[in-house]
Amino acid sequence: MPDPELTAEDTKLVTLARSARARTRAADGACVRDLDGRTYAGATVDLPSLSLTAVDVAVAMAVTGGSRGLEAVAVLTDAAAVSEHDLAVARDFAGAGVTVLRADARGEVVETSST
Repeated sequence: MPDPELTAEDTKLVTLARSARARTRAADGACVRDLDGRTYAGATVDLPSLSLTAVDVAVAMAVTGGSRGLEAVAVLTDAAAVSEHDLAVARDFAGAGVTVLRADARGEVVETSST
């Protein structure tokens, strides 16, 4: 059942992050919403010569898509918290005050914070 505190757009972010993680069987999935409402989803990349977090991928996609900033970030992870690295990536691109949703493997939001 969706969290009554989440907007439909936030629920969409979590769903897209969950899909990215499941589709690739990655450690984490992430999705960002830019200032124009466009969404970019990504999953962890762990290759011998390239390692990116799911947030790295989603933010990179937003940047290369011409986004000027972010409204929200959703991270689907088994970790107990969103990493400082991921928060820094979002903050570097979008500044302080971006909503960050951390969801578990089922897609249930377990924490809401900001950059």
